[in-house]
Amino acid sequence: MSLRLRLALAGAVAILFALSLAALGLAHLFASHVERRAVAEMGVQLDQVLAGLERTTDGLSLVRPPADPRFSQPYGGLYWQIEEGEIIKRSRSLWDTVLDLPADTLGDGAVHVHNLAGPDGADLLVLERSSTLPTRLGGGAVRAAVGINGSELATAQRDFMADLAPYLGFLALALMTAGWVQLSVGLRPLRDLGARIAALRTGRASRMGDDWPVELRPVASEIDDLLTARDAETERARARAADLAHGLKTPLQALMGEAARLRSERAFEQAEGIEDTARAMQRTVDRELARARTAARAIDAQADPALVADRLIAVLRRTPDGAKLNWQQDIPPALSVALHEADLAEAMGALMENAARHARSRIEVSCRKDGECLFLSIKDDGPGIPEERRATLMRRHARADETGTGLGLSIASDIAEAAGGRLILGAAEQGLDATLALPQVCQAVAPNAFD
Repeated sequence: MSLRLRLALAGAVAILFALSLAALGLAHLFASHVERRAVAEMGVQLDQVLAGLERTTDGLSLVRPPADPRFSQPYGGLYWQIEEGEIIKRSRSLWDTVLDLPADTLGDGAVHVHNLAGPDGADLLVLERSSTLPTRLGGGAVRAAVGINGSELATAQRDFMADLAPYLGFLALALMTAGWVQLSVGLRPLRDLGARIAALRTGRASRMGDDWPVELRPVASEIDDLLTARDAETERARARAADLAHGLKTPLQALMGEAARLRSERAFEQAEGIEDTARAMQRTVDRELARARTAARAIDAQADPALVADRLIAVLRRTPDGAKLNWQQDIPPALSVALHEADLAEAMGALMENAARHARSRIEVSCRKDGECLFLSIKDDGPGIPEERRATLMRRHARADETGTGLGLSIASDIAEAAGGRLILGAAEQGLDATLALPQVCQAVAPNAFD
């Protein structure tokens, strides 16, 4: 999951959580507000009930009931009740129900709010007041109560939340959109960082520079320092390669002089063999000198493996190890790998020389395609290499026996990996199968392309 998506999801969860808490808080506040309003209205209605009391032949009666029609409808939702000693008067809406007021003590004019059971098991919000009757009503104390169905309050709360939900949804969407925009703007330097690194890899830029936000500037500085150290090491390596190449030029000239002497003595075959070998070495030396002079490697390098294999076989057939072997080359023409011809010759040459040194009678050079990859296989019928030693032998200076310098397999492996491929050592029917897995085109290859 990308960093942007992770942050976006975390922000969305935080927004939804915060809005959920806000919704719960608003619902609680609205419920408290509705209850306060209901108590205030019941206080007015309670005043109307007390004001409508008269003393008649039937005792204390409510001759002027409140105007709200719900008091007159059975289970209408609004209820009143008056207690004078053991005598209880109640509204028609209570029908045959009596409000079970708590046995608490109220001072004159004091009010209490209760949650009681009402008609048909309904929850009621009840306002109770204790009052002293005036002399014209005979004096004495009464308890008067007015109640309202709690379902009406719950309905008002649900309606409020239903009206609020679309606005909360719109607010959540707006906040998430704003968060996504903020992430896009805030993470843009990371995208620019990736683009700059890609430019470094392709040669379109030489350094990261310092035009970065404060948080990314140390990263860019470290990358630039690493590039500077790499360039210095590369320059030293080029210098060593140039020194080595220059050191080989004099022996090569001596070999060509020896070939000229043999030719003057009419030993044409021996002279030609020395000249071919010297020319091959000269091409390698020239290539190393060119590498030492060139600051960057050509990104459009390509080579025909069939042509390279033919040239290598022609040279190796003139060596003591290669002359006694049967060489079979089965690489289709017109193929191309993303590698410079000299590098491919160096890698294949190292493997073919190794095969010639260990083969008994036959070496097969073949190729197969798999997607955008070419697998160049060099098989010999020698003793082979045990599986547990193959990875070890690809390290520099590791050898299967006491012959050779021990550089061949490691050089071939280094060249293949530099091109985006790798060297695979496997068992043939008889002997060793050394395979170079290389990309066909000059494009970046996924790290697991050859896994």
